[in-house]
Amino acid sequence: MKKTLVKNRRKQSTSEMQKEYKFDYVKARRNRFAAKMQRRPLVVIVDPDVAQVFSTPQSVNRALRALISAIPKTGGRKTIDRSSTRR
Repeated sequence: MKKTLVKNRRKQSTSEMQKEYKFDYVKARRNRFAAKMQRRPLVVIVDPDVAQVFSTPQSVNRALRALISAIPKTGGRKTIDRSSTRR
């Protein structure tokens, strides 16, 4: 019988990050959840003070629809510069 060599490997803690992770792209698959994400509603996080006023999704939708109906309709659609509104 041959003796097999056992390499002494230092066990790494599972909570530590490695310097580099190698991903085998040959075994990669398409995202099976992508179709579900397109059908699900969009989730938006509101600030706590807004959440106190609008406690249900229905109340938020009702307020947003009222706001949309109050916006004057124009011939074209304008893009909003969101760089100035970001926090």
